[in-house]
Amino acid sequence: MAKYLLLKHYRGAPAPVNDVPMDQWTPEETEAHMRYMRNLAASLARSGELVDGNALAPEGTWVRYDGEGALPVTDGPFAETKDLIGGWMSIKVDSYERALEVAGQLSAAPGAGGKPIHEWIEVRPMLSARPTGTE
Repeated sequence: MAKYLLLKHYRGAPAPVNDVPMDQWTPEETEAHMRYMRNLAASLARSGELVDGNALAPEGTWVRYDGEGALPVTDGPFAETKDLIGGWMSIKVDSYERALEVAGQLSAAPGAGGKPIHEWIEVRPMLSARPTGTE
Protein backbone atom coordinates (compact mmCIF):
# COMPACT_ATOMS: atom_id res chain seq x y z
CA MET A 1 0.00 0.00 0.00
CA ALA A 2 1.26 3.45 -0.88
CA LYS A 3 1.07 6.51 1.35
CA TYR A 4 -0.07 9.90 0.11
CA LEU A 5 -0.22 13.34 1.67
CA LEU A 6 -3.35 15.30 0.78
CA LEU A 7 -2.86 19.04 1.24
CA LYS A 8 -5.73 21.49 1.58
CA HIS A 9 -4.48 24.74 0.03
CA TYR A 10 -6.26 27.93 0.98
CA ARG A 11 -3.95 30.22 -0.96
CA GLY A 12 -1.57 29.51 -3.80
CA ALA A 13 -3.78 26.99 -5.60
CA PRO A 14 -6.44 27.74 -8.22
CA ALA A 15 -9.47 29.30 -6.58
CA PRO A 16 -12.17 26.85 -5.53
CA VAL A 17 -15.63 27.17 -7.05
CA ASN A 18 -17.22 28.18 -3.73
CA ASP A 19 -14.51 30.73 -2.92
CA VAL A 20 -15.84 32.31 0.28
CA PRO A 21 -13.11 32.47 2.97
CA MET A 22 -13.88 30.35 6.03
CA ASP A 23 -13.74 33.40 8.33
CA GLN A 24 -16.83 34.68 6.48
CA TRP A 25 -18.89 31.50 6.98
CA THR A 26 -21.68 31.32 9.50
CA PRO A 27 -21.11 29.17 12.60
CA GLU A 28 -23.52 26.62 11.10
CA GLU A 29 -21.55 26.46 7.83
CA THR A 30 -18.29 26.03 9.74
CA GLU A 31 -19.77 23.24 11.86
CA ALA A 32 -21.16 21.47 8.77
CA HIS A 33 -17.70 21.61 7.18
CA MET A 34 -15.99 20.27 10.31
CA ARG A 35 -18.60 17.52 10.69
CA TYR A 36 -18.03 16.46 7.07
CA MET A 37 -14.27 16.33 7.66
CA ARG A 38 -14.68 14.31 10.89
CA ASN A 39 -17.06 11.87 9.15
CA LEU A 40 -14.70 11.41 6.21
CA ALA A 41 -11.75 10.81 8.55
CA ALA A 42 -13.81 8.30 10.56
CA SER A 43 -14.81 6.45 7.37
CA LEU A 44 -11.17 6.27 6.23
CA ALA A 45 -10.11 5.10 9.70
CA ARG A 46 -12.69 2.28 9.58
CA SER A 47 -11.37 1.16 6.19
CA GLY A 48 -7.77 1.28 7.47
CA GLU A 49 -6.81 4.00 4.98
CA LEU A 50 -6.34 6.96 7.35
CA VAL A 51 -2.83 7.41 8.70
CA ASP A 52 -3.34 10.86 10.26
CA GLY A 53 -4.61 14.33 9.51
CA ASN A 54 -5.32 17.69 11.03
CA ALA A 55 -6.29 21.27 10.40
CA LEU A 56 -3.51 23.78 10.93
CA ALA A 57 -3.53 26.96 13.01
CA PRO A 58 -2.82 30.12 11.01
CA GLU A 59 0.34 31.06 12.93
CA GLY A 60 3.73 29.54 12.13
CA THR A 61 7.47 30.18 12.20
CA TRP A 62 10.45 29.23 10.02
CA VAL A 63 13.48 27.78 11.86
CA ARG A 64 16.84 26.77 10.42
CA TYR A 65 19.96 25.20 11.92
CA ASP A 66 22.78 27.68 11.36
CA GLY A 67 25.63 26.14 13.33
CA GLU A 68 26.15 26.31 17.06
CA GLY A 69 24.29 29.00 18.97
CA ALA A 70 20.91 30.58 18.50
CA LEU A 71 18.67 29.35 15.72
CA PRO A 72 17.61 31.91 13.13
CA VAL A 73 13.84 32.33 13.32
CA THR A 74 11.76 34.31 10.86
CA ASP A 75 8.24 34.58 9.55
CA GLY A 76 9.43 35.71 6.13
CA PRO A 77 10.25 36.66 3.40
CA PHE A 78 9.53 33.07 2.36
CA ALA A 79 6.20 31.92 0.99
CA GLU A 80 4.74 30.66 4.24
CA THR A 81 2.89 27.41 4.61
CA LYS A 82 0.51 29.14 7.03
CA ASP A 83 -0.59 31.19 4.01
CA LEU A 84 -0.77 28.18 1.73
CA ILE A 85 -1.81 25.07 3.61
CA GLY A 86 -4.85 24.96 5.86
CA GLY A 87 -4.78 21.26 6.68
CA TRP A 88 -3.56 17.86 5.63
CA MET A 89 -4.45 14.20 5.64
CA SER A 90 -2.08 11.27 5.34
CA ILE A 91 -3.60 8.15 3.79
CA LYS A 92 -2.43 4.65 2.98
CA VAL A 93 -4.31 3.23 -0.01
CA ASP A 94 -4.04 0.44 -2.58
CA SER A 95 -3.60 2.69 -5.61
CA TYR A 96 -3.01 6.17 -6.92
CA GLU A 97 -6.56 6.11 -8.28
CA ARG A 98 -7.91 5.55 -4.74
CA ALA A 99 -5.80 8.48 -3.49
CA LEU A 100 -7.47 10.64 -6.15
CA GLU A 101 -10.92 9.41 -5.04
CA VAL A 102 -10.20 10.39 -1.43
CA ALA A 103 -8.89 13.79 -2.56
CA GLY A 104 -12.14 14.27 -4.48
CA GLN A 105 -14.11 13.53 -1.32
CA LEU A 106 -12.05 16.16 0.55
CA SER A 107 -12.76 18.65 -2.22
CA ALA A 108 -16.50 18.07 -1.78
CA ALA A 109 -16.52 19.38 1.82
CA PRO A 110 -19.29 21.94 2.29
CA GLY A 111 -18.56 25.63 2.61
CA ALA A 112 -20.59 28.80 2.37
CA GLY A 113 -24.27 28.16 1.76
CA GLY A 114 -23.74 24.47 2.50
CA LYS A 115 -22.50 23.94 -1.05
CA PRO A 116 -19.32 21.93 -1.79
CA ILE A 117 -16.16 24.02 -1.84
CA HIS A 118 -14.70 22.24 -4.88
CA GLU A 119 -11.28 23.23 -3.57
CA TRP A 120 -8.09 21.93 -5.16
CA ILE A 121 -6.40 19.20 -3.12
CA GLU A 122 -2.71 18.50 -3.71
CA VAL A 123 -1.95 14.76 -3.79
CA ARG A 124 1.69 14.01 -2.94
CA PRO A 125 3.09 10.48 -2.82
CA MET A 126 5.28 9.82 0.19
CA LEU A 127 8.67 8.36 -0.53
CA SER A 128 9.17 4.92 0.92
CA ALA A 129 12.33 4.10 2.85
CA ARG A 130 15.29 3.34 0.64
CA PRO A 131 16.94 -0.03 1.12
CA THR A 132 20.19 -0.03 3.09
CA GLY A 133 23.30 -1.93 2.03
CA THR A 134 22.23 -4.83 4.27
CA GLU A 135 18.82 -5.31 2.66
